[in-house]
Amino acid sequence: MTETTVGIGGAAESTDMVLNIGPQHPSTHGVLRLRLVLDGERIQSAEPVIGYMHRGAEKLFEARDYRQIIMLANRHDWLSAFSNELGVVLAVERMLGMEVPERAVWTRTLLAELNRVLNHLMFLGSYPLELGGITPIFHAFREREDLQHVMEEISGGRMHYMFNRVGGLKDDLPAGWLGRARQAVAEVRSRMGVYDDLVLGNEIFRGRTRGVGVLARETVHAYGVSGPIARASGVDFDLRRDEPYLAYAELRDVLEVAIREEGDCLARFECLLEQTHTSLALADACLDRLDELPPGPINQRLPKVLKAPEGHTYAWTENPLGLNGYYLVSKGEKTPYRLKLRSASYNNIQALTELLPGTLVADMVAILGSLFFVVGDIDK
Repeated sequence: MTETTVGIGGAAESTDMVLNIGPQHPSTHGVLRLRLVLDGERIQSAEPVIGYMHRGAEKLFEARDYRQIIMLANRHDWLSAFSNELGVVLAVERMLGMEVPERAVWTRTLLAELNRVLNHLMFLGSYPLELGGITPIFHAFREREDLQHVMEEISGGRMHYMFNRVGGLKDDLPAGWLGRARQAVAEVRSRMGVYDDLVLGNEIFRGRTRGVGVLARETVHAYGVSGPIARASGVDFDLRRDEPYLAYAELRDVLEVAIREEGDCLARFECLLEQTHTSLALADACLDRLDELPPGPINQRLPKVLKAPEGHTYAWTENPLGLNGYYLVSKGEKTPYRLKLRSASYNNIQALTELLPGTLVADMVAILGSLFFVVGDIDK
């Protein structure tokens, strides 16, 4: 069999067409390139080509002190900045053997869940848009704005919050903020029926996603796929429940892990939607607990020059898109000797080599969008 690279137009009979999708394709949430080998309208093989946005964050970690690396870490997944910061400070605090105040623990948990909802709302709106439904994205941005207001009020940032600090959080909660946050959560919850009815109840959406892009459980394990993508294929694992951190051990009764067995595009969307409902319930539980806590410190006092003791540690968190891991190696200096980032999207996107072959080109965007990745999270 011969292989011919062609532009627009047909290839000679009995030859395969090599088609490049990207690296500026609008459905990829960033700059990703797909190299597809086609036999007519059917994909024979697929290779995700990454690296177009690579910024060398892991190398830059080695030239910044432990306060400065938070700024670098929160940018790779630009929809999950708070959660990205959290993994770094948890790793450094573990190296230092530091206990953070209870008020900081519960506030971190609350903000992590609000950040999770912000992340999921973007995909709940943009995925139907990629399949031709424009209405949900307008609803998604309205809901996001309600939560963005309270996140911006507490941190001063709309996307890159820079609110975590080693030892706690930057500042205490503003007066009356808990009430405004509770109201924002209630307003978002009251309008979540849009996605249950308008999207999941749409027969065209279901027709484009049911049975399409089925990801087997074995493939999930082989590629290290995690998050709602893995749980949609029957892999029942969520760090918040299985290896609790922050205040999640006390929230077991509220935390419901969304699981599906089908492993198709529809199951992945359903897991994401159900997880959003759960995060809103977790946020309410955190708000209730913060109302009960007496006034107290929100962080630990740190020395002017912060140095982690010599050694190494690994901290991981259940980020909105999946597992985020931070392997920190210290030589006792004020900068990390090495900080390796394991991001969710990097592993999740590799599954395309298994998902796309055998499918139609028309289903490619449906499968691609259902992996809910951010390209900056791949090219870190």
